[in-house]
Amino acid sequence: MDSKNIVLNVNGIEVIYNHVILVLKGVSLQIPEGGIVAILGGNGAGKTTTLRAVSNLLKGERGEVTKGSIELRGERIEDLSPSDLVQRGVVQVMEGRHCFAHLTIEENLLTGAYTRTNRSEIAANLEKVYTYFPRIKVRRNAQAAYTSGGEQQMCAIGRALMANPSMVLLDEPSMGLAPQIVEEVFEIVRDLNAKEKVTFLLAEQNTNMALKYSDYGYIMESGRVVMDGPAAELATNEDVKEFYLGVGGGERKSFRDVKSYKRRKRWLA
Repeated sequence: MDSKNIVLNVNGIEVIYNHVILVLKGVSLQIPEGGIVAILGGNGAGKTTTLRAVSNLLKGERGEVTKGSIELRGERIEDLSPSDLVQRGVVQVMEGRHCFAHLTIEENLLTGAYTRTNRSEIAANLEKVYTYFPRIKVRRNAQAAYTSGGEQQMCAIGRALMANPSMVLLDEPSMGLAPQIVEEVFEIVRDLNAKEKVTFLLAEQNTNMALKYSDYGYIMESGRVVMDGPAAELATNEDVKEFYLGVGGGERKSFRDVKSYKRRKRWLA
């Protein structure tokens, strides 16, 4: 990966919750400008914590980055507030969609423009969101509570786009959605990346789908990165196919047991 093109550099971070629980152990990631990068792994691997470390949402859960550094375009951002990061173009879409249930879809979208003051820009952004998400344009006057999971996910991503972000952190976008809706959401992510040049860092358990739409992937297990590489290479890697793509028989063990991880462990030591 070309270091000149790196927009986000996560360097050897450790995260501790409640002053005692070590959740992330020396996690390093590099996100290139205009890329789609996936953090992959099972439940509890540390994917969400990694995103929250970047967007500074750990404090609400009594978590903190205790080692390492996080840089956005060369600037250390560990001490910035989430709203500071929005001003710098970094917006997170939380796991589980988190729409305001009592507001309409359009009202939800407009809450994403709270940092903007130019009304014509806000109106133009709203139209742009509706162009990418025609499904929610039809449902714009419906209360979010009475829309489908897919419509709520599109609303959550659309709300993030209302802030005109340069980078979106997308947490488990496929969670609880029907396969065809998952594909539709990922197609829109790819479209936004190609046409609007939005950089995406996404955490995802659906390894198949994430590798299909990403440029690069990091596989996490138990708070560590155990493998990384171009998405196309990970998709054809025998260990990844066995442990994360459901290919191959036999009893499923920890990814730590496979040879490639042992080689990586020796290399990192």
